[in-house]
Amino acid sequence: QVNLVESGGGLVQPGGSLRLSCAASGTILSLYAMCWYRQAPGKQRELVATITIRGGTTYAEFVKGRFTISADNAKNTVDLQMNRWKPEETDVYYCNALTFLGGKYDLWGQGTQVTVSS
Repeated sequence: QVNLVESGGGLVQPGGSLRLSCAASGTILSLYAMCWYRQAPGKQRELVATITIRGGTTYAEFVKGRFTISADNAKNTVDLQMNRWKPEETDVYYCNALTFLGGKYDLWGQGTQVTVSS
């Protein structure tokens, strides 16, 4: 079983920058894409950014121009560089691995808390 472990969360000031990292403990079979999600208490998890195995990226409208997703296939890591944070973006951020098999073969990390506050 491959695990995903997020790191880099913490306290960031409004307008500041923070970089999250997600490391896979091994090779993910049939990997299609890696994603970052966020979830606020009492709300549904929402997609933030996606990077496919071919390097194609997509972003939610609310982060375009501020967040950048990147992957290092040799290291089995995917990062999310986030700039110009907004206070309402205090959430738990999750790493997700999408596979061609889907369902139970997709993987989730435990999440990392990001708090935006001055």
